[in-house]
Amino acid sequence: MNRARNTLEYTMDVTGTPEAVFPLLCPVREYEWIDIWDCRLVFSESGKAELGCVFQTWFPQDGPDDTWVVSRYEPSQAIEFVRINALRAIHYSIRLQGAAGGKSTWIWRQTLTGLNDEGDALVIAIKPEAFAEKMAILERKLNHYLETGHMLKA
Repeated sequence: MNRARNTLEYTMDVTGTPEAVFPLLCPVREYEWIDIWDCRLVFSESGKAELGCVFQTWFPQDGPDDTWVVSRYEPSQAIEFVRINALRAIHYSIRLQGAAGGKSTWIWRQTLTGLNDEGDALVIAIKPEAFAEKMAILERKLNHYLETGHMLKA
């Protein structure tokens, strides 16, 4: 029996080249530009994002504590994470492409899978409009940081 699955995608226009911006997709560096970010680094040889890096987050609105694993790491091109808790698993895929004027386009794809009945309900409840709104906020925060060097607070 297959559990519930929901795949969502969002494209960001980012003020910075993939080479300049990619390092910010890191559990340690996200403290610089995401005001609500909170994690605990479990394993990283470099102290930053890398293939096999493991960290944990706890955002009550997302359910129980999550464990994340970097499952793909290609600097300036792509990063993927698997994020899991007792209710659902999420596969994040972020691909970066250079754009004119020293900018970049990021394609975020998120595939959620329920692990039990409660997880299925959470997965089904996530609507594309709400995901797009959440990602647009993240896009504004990132671009603000890139343009000013300062975090945009909610």
